Amino acid sequence: MKIGIVCYPTFGGSGVVATELGKALAKKGHQVHFITYSQPTRLDFFNENLFYHEVGIRSYPLFVYPPYELALASKMVNVVQYEKLDLLHVHYAIPHASAAYMAKQILKTQGIDIPVVTTLHGTDITLVGKDPSYAPVVTFSINESDGITAVSEDLRKDTYQHFDIKKNIAVIPNFIDLERFKKQKKDHFKTAICPNGEKLIVHTSNFRKVKRVEDVVRIFSKIRKQIPSKLLLVGDGPERMNIESLCRELQICDDLRMLGKLDAVEEVLSVADLFLMPSEKESFGLAALEAMACEVPVVASNAGGLPELVQDGISGFVSPIGNVKQMTEKALFILQEENLPQFKANALQRAQEFDVANILPMYEDIYKKVKAEQDLLTSETR
Repeated sequence: MKIGIVCYPTFGGSGVVATELGKALAKKGHQVHFITYSQPTRLDFFNENLFYHEVGIRSYPLFVYPPYELALASKMVNVVQYEKLDLLHVHYAIPHASAAYMAKQILKTQGIDIPVVTTLHGTDITLVGKDPSYAPVVTFSINESDGITAVSEDLRKDTYQHFDIKKNIAVIPNFIDLERFKKQKKDHFKTAICPNGEKLIVHTSNFRKVKRVEDVVRIFSKIRKQIPSKLLLVGDGPERMNIESLCRELQICDDLRMLGKLDAVEEVLSVADLFLMPSEKESFGLAALEAMACEVPVVASNAGGLPELVQDGISGFVSPIGNVKQMTEKALFILQEENLPQFKANALQRAQEFDVANILPMYEDIYKKVKAEQDLLTSETR
C-alpha cells in the first residue's frame, strides 16, 4: 500500500511511534510518505520505500500566527494526488485530523476518495483536546475519520468519556523495536558512572510538570540513604531549573547527572538497574516500555495506561500518583540482590509482547478494512 503518515517530527511519543511505524511498514514493503514541517528525528536511515514531504509555512504580515493547518491540508492534497496514496494515517488529533478532513473534502471534488485513519496518543485528548477552544473540532474530526485507534484502553475510555464519539475506537498499543532497544555491552559506561558498584537509576522525559520529575529526585534521595546508587536524568524541559534547585536542597548533586536530550537512550538503559516513571498522566508509557526492553524493571504511578503495561509485582510496580514513600519501598524491594535478576528477566519478557512484529499487523488490518470500505462506498456512488 501507499500510505501517507502525518505526525509531529519531534522527540515526543506520538512522533516517535509514528516514525517507527512508518519505518517498519517500509521494511515490510509498503511505500510510506511522511508529511510534516521538518524531518522526523527518528527518520534516520535510508530505505527505498520511505519518502519525506516538507510542509512549507510562509509568513505574511496579515497573519499573527502562520496558518499551519491550511498549509498541511494543501500538502496532503498535493501528495495524495501525485503519489497516488491509498490512505492517510494521522497521528495526534490536533490539528492533523481536522487538516486531513479538509484535504479529504478537497480531493473528493477532484474524484479522489482517500480514507483517513486517526491515532490518538494522549494529550491531544486528555489535555489539549478538552480545551473548549478545540473540543468541537476535535470531536468532529475524530468522528469523520474512517478508522480510529488509541494507544491504550485507558485513553479509549477517556475519549468516549470526554467527547461525543459515535464510532468504534480500536486499541492498538505502542510497540518497541527489539533490534534497537535491547541490553548492550556497555560495562565501561556503567563503571564510569558507578565506579564503586552503585545501583543505577534512570528517568527519561520532557521534564514537564505532568512527569513529576521532582518525585523522581525525592524517591532517589530516599533510596540513596539505604542503597549506594546514582541517578541519570535524560531529557530537558521547563522543570529543569526546579530539579537543579531540589538537587542542591537535598544535597545529592554529586550522585545525580543530567544528560540532556539523547537519541541513543538505549545505551543508557543498557546499564540501568531501575527506571522511575511517577507521571501524573501517561496514556501508554513508551519510555517505560523502552526501559523494559533493555531489561530494566519499572516503578511507576498508576496513571493512565501504565497499569496496562507494567505488571504490578512482576515486571515492576505501580503506586498511587505522588506516593513517594510507597514508590521508594517498591524500588528498594526490586533493587535487593535476590530480587533484581528476576525483575529484569520479567521486564524483558513483558516488553517482548510489544515487539513491532506483533503490533504492525494490527495497523495493517485496520488499513485494509478502511480501504475496502472506502472502495465499496466509492463503487456504490458511481
